[in-house]
Amino acid sequence: MGTASDARADVPPLGPGFDFGVAQSGFQSEGHNRDSNWIRYGDEGRFDARVGNAVDFYHRYAEDIARAAGLGVGIYRTSVEWSRVEPVRGRDDPAGWAFYDRVIRAVVDAGMRPMITLNHWVHPGWAVDLGGWNRPGMSGDLVGFARKVVDRYAWADPLWITFNEPTEYVRRELMYGGVMPQNVGRMADGIVAAHRAIHRHVHRVQPGAQVSSNLAYYPIGGLQAWLESVFPQRMRDTLDFVGVDHYYSFSVTDASVANGATGEFWKSSQAPESIYYVLRHVSRQFPGKPIRVIENGLATGPDGRRPDGYRRGDHLRDTVYWLQRARQDGIDVVSYNYWSLTDNYEWGDYDSRFGLYSVDVEGDPSLTRRPTDGVAAYRQLTRDRGVPAGYRPTRLPVPCSLVAVPDSCTNPAVVG
Repeated sequence: MGTASDARADVPPLGPGFDFGVAQSGFQSEGHNRDSNWIRYGDEGRFDARVGNAVDFYHRYAEDIARAAGLGVGIYRTSVEWSRVEPVRGRDDPAGWAFYDRVIRAVVDAGMRPMITLNHWVHPGWAVDLGGWNRPGMSGDLVGFARKVVDRYAWADPLWITFNEPTEYVRRELMYGGVMPQNVGRMADGIVAAHRAIHRHVHRVQPGAQVSSNLAYYPIGGLQAWLESVFPQRMRDTLDFVGVDHYYSFSVTDASVANGATGEFWKSSQAPESIYYVLRHVSRQFPGKPIRVIENGLATGPDGRRPDGYRRGDHLRDTVYWLQRARQDGIDVVSYNYWSLTDNYEWGDYDSRFGLYSVDVEGDPSLTRRPTDGVAAYRQLTRDRGVPAGYRPTRLPVPCSLVAVPDSCTNPAVVG
């Protein structure tokens, strides 16, 4: 494997084996949600805003899926909401299943491969009433739901994500009181057990399936080793690929990622080369496993802008440049999902905007999808398989990124 410092100035395009995609989650985009832990957190006033009807993907799924196909992407990631298809324990809702039947069929008919997430931090209200992850039976109930999803949609040959960012799922359940501190270990054990059971079931019913969970790669230096020990290391023999989420940078000269503590993510600086460090680190931690970027994107403020002036299109091109650099250096990154197709509910408010298509949920009752400059940029990237020869990122690498230390200090990424 090469190093960042000896890479050529011009990077080769991403080959035909590389897939671009878009990502979303059911709860954050569908609206018309059923009773769940997150509906209850909103009803309890824990956030600035309830989810409401979000961007109403529930009724507008066909047009949004068509928008994704128009970008030229090959992967469409979404989730199946457990509470929608099983609103009462042991009792399925045919209308809920019919909705996801239509969504998955529309994705396939549009020429894209579904990536289906089975748990994106949300579980039904009846599961909450039974104790949630405080009880041992929660894992088994979730596996029962997941098996039904797998059996129903294996025909579409989807990629599977069992749990979205499981460490963050645990952290948020602890923060909002969904799991008691003394039961955090039980929740972690239950997630691992469920993941492993789902992995076995998928491989029984879908030949050649690819199953994983996605790691939220936080820019907090040494803490990352601990986070990796909680889930990915316990799941590693059942990860058919390594899924990575990465958004924010952190360096000795810039700690603005701390703005995330106030929810103002658009004030956190971006160093697009940090995705390269993440991929290089993960490739060494999980040798021989392909890597998929499950989520990556740029937060803008409610007005669609950032204080630093960084635009979505430039961020996309800069990021894909570093993906090409990673591939050039022998890192087996095989796909990239942009979060997200449209603006959506960002777990407590609608302030941070991540969408390629902007939607003003609180100010525009029509929920009109308005293309950002990222739409044209992404179309060109998917068409050309990356940035062209001679492209230079709009932002040069920051010194000694704390996303991966000491590696980024001793072997820094450079632009020739």
